[in-house]
Parts: sequence; structure tokens; C-alpha cells
Amino acid sequence: MDIAEKLAHAMHSKNFEISVFGNKVIISDSILVMWFIMIIMIIGAYVIGKRLKAVPETKIQSFMEMLVGGINSFVKDIIGHHWIKFAPFLATIFIFLVLSNIISVFSIIPSGEQLYHITGIEFFERLPLVTLKPPTKNINVTFALSVCAVLYSIWAAVSIKGVKGWVKGLATPSFIMLPMNIMEIGIRSFSLSIRLFGNILCAFAIMETVYILVPIILPAGLSLYFDFFDGILQAFIFSFLTTIYIYEAVE
Repeated sequence: MDIAEKLAHAMHSKNFEISVFGNKVIISDSILVMWFIMIIMIIGAYVIGKRLKAVPETKIQSFMEMLVGGINSFVKDIIGHHWIKFAPFLATIFIFLVLSNIISVFSIIPSGEQLYHITGIEFFERLPLVTLKPPTKNINVTFALSVCAVLYSIWAAVSIKGVKGWVKGLATPSFIMLPMNIMEIGIRSFSLSIRLFGNILCAFAIMETVYILVPIILPAGLSLYFDFFDGILQAFIFSFLTTIYIYEAVE
């Protein structure tokens, strides 16, 4: 198997078959990783929330207070006096995207697929292990997230202005702009999804190529940028644009 075939194999999404009430359901590895991230977020929120103190006694509480405070301040500066209503959603989507984008950093134990790339032994390829690949390298995931973000901005406008106010906003500054403003809703979903998908997919492809060519030492250093820094940056850009859309919707 040459480098191109190995790279294509690494980037290909795997499907798994599970049984639900006797019915066979096929799900992709992206969905499994997203479920794993959601479980981590739910358990983390429960554990940290259960141990909250008026005065932080642990580093994790101090970090989370700093993170939430920073997000709240960011949202307040952009949206204004309606910020508190939308901050929880924006914080959730930012944290989810950060974990989704950098999840491959935590693949400390090599998966069967990675061992196969390094050794060429076919036995490892057959191991039923799920590689912690970023689900955001899947266009279906990023498009679903972008649709949720745009629909949420519409809900934000309706919740603040009412249905009439939202429709009136679509006809601003004149009725002639109504078709263009409606088209912009779809364009926003498309642009958000393509931007996130393209950046994460490119970073993933670069890192997989490095793993194939130089599997030792070099990937660790490059991963700090392509997996970690770029992943956080793309999560911030997605959240920032969503915040802007909400601000434009409620003003």
C-alpha cells in the first residue's frame, strides 16, 4: 500500500453496526467520537458542578470559572444587554468544538489503524478499535453544526423581536432585500460548515501524512499546532461568527 492509499484509508470514515431493539443500525466513527465527547462534557459538568465552592478550592474550578468568565465577557461585549440569554449556548458549542477538533491529541495509545500504518502488519488493521479522529473532518458534522448555529440565531431574533419583528428585519433596509436576506441564511450555513470542515480536514491530512512518513518524534511537535492550536482557533472562529449572527439578529 503506497502513501496515497494509506492516507486515503486513514481519512475514510468507518461504519459500525449496532443493534437497537433488535434492529441493525449503522453509525459512523464520527458519531461514536461525538457521543464520547458529549459523555465527557456531561460527566465533567456534573462532577465539577457538584463540587463547586463559593471560593475555588481546586485548580479545575478556578480554570472553569476563568473560562466561563472569559466567554461571558466576550459574548457580552458583542451582543450587549441580551448576552446572558445566549451565553450558555455559545459556551457549549465552543467547548464542544474545541474537544472535537483536538480529540486526536488524546490518542495516546495507537489505534489498530495507526499500528498498521507503522508496521504494515495486517493483523492490526483488523482490530475493532475506534480511532479518535476529529468528527469535524466530516462535512455532515460541520454542516449540522452550522445549521444549528444559524437556526439558533433565527430563534434568538424571534425570542427578542417576535415573529413579526424577525420578518421585518429580513426586509431591512427595504423590501427589495428580502430575497437576498433569505438567501444569506443558507449561505451562512454553507460558509460556516465549509470553513470548519476545510481547515480541520487539511490539518488532519497533514498530520496523517506525517504519521505515515515519520511516525516517531516529529508528529508530537507538529501536533501542537495542527491538532491543538489550529483546533482551538477554528472553534473560536466558528463561535465568534455565530455570536455575530446572533447580534445581527437581535439588534
